[in-house]
Amino acid sequence: MSLSIDLNCDMGESFGPWVMGNDSEVLPLITSANIACGFHAGDPSIMRKTVAAAIGNGVALGAHPGLPDLAGFGRRNMDITPQQAYDIVVVQVGALAAVAASQGARLNHVKAHGALYNMAVRDPALARAIAQAVHDTDKSLVFYALASSDMARIASEVGLNVAHEVFADRSYQPDGSLTPRSHANAMIEDPQQSIRQVLRMVTEGKVTAVDGTDVEVRADTLCIHGDQPGAVVFAKAIRAACEQAGIEVKRVAPALSAA
Repeated sequence: MSLSIDLNCDMGESFGPWVMGNDSEVLPLITSANIACGFHAGDPSIMRKTVAAAIGNGVALGAHPGLPDLAGFGRRNMDITPQQAYDIVVVQVGALAAVAASQGARLNHVKAHGALYNMAVRDPALARAIAQAVHDTDKSLVFYALASSDMARIASEVGLNVAHEVFADRSYQPDGSLTPRSHANAMIEDPQQSIRQVLRMVTEGKVTAVDGTDVEVRADTLCIHGDQPGAVVFAKAIRAACEQAGIEVKRVAPALSAA
C-alpha cells in the first residue's frame, strides 16, 4: 500500500488591516486549508477572500473554530462548559459553510484551533461536545484530531470520519501531546529536523518525544503552522521531501475511516 499524507495549514487569520501569515505563498504548497471563522481571528471579508483563494488553488476547505479571544489569538485557555463549546463550534462551522456555499463550494473538514484544540485533547467531555457539534452541523465532515489521542477516539465514537493529525513544527511529550508553547523547545525551527520528524511519522508511525522515547502516532494529515516565521520555506521543503520519499501528497477524503 502506497503512503500518502495531507498537508494542512491554518489560514485566514488576518483581521481587518492586521495581517497574519503568508497565505498566498503557502496555499499552492498545501492540500487542505483550515480557515479561521472570526472568533480567534479572521473576519467576514477575510473569510470570503480566503475561501476564494483556496478554491482557486484546488485546496480543500476546512473550518477552524476557536475560542472567542481575538486579543489572545485563541491561544489562552478559557473556562467554558461543553455546552458553550458546542455552541461556538456550531456557529463557526455554520458561518464558514455559508461562505463556502456562496462560492459554490462545500467544507471538507473541521479542525479546532489553538487552546480549544489542546483543551479538548485533555478533556473528554469537551472533545465530545466539539465532535458532536461538527456531527450535528454536517456529519460528512472529516474531523481533524491529535493523532492517536482520546480526542480522535471520541470523534470516531460520535460517528465522524477522523483524520489523525501530526505536526511538522512542534515537539512532542512522552504521552503523545504537544509540548506547550510556553516551553522553550515547543517549536521546531530547523527545516531539516522537521523533515526528519515528518518522514519518520509517516513511514514508521513513530515520533521521538522530548525525553528521547518513541511515541506511536498515526499520520493522516500533517499541520504546518502558517503563522510561524519561515512557513513558506518549511512547506516547500516538507512537500519536496515527502514527494522525494515516494509519499503522495493529497487531501483527506471524507470517506476516510477512523480507527
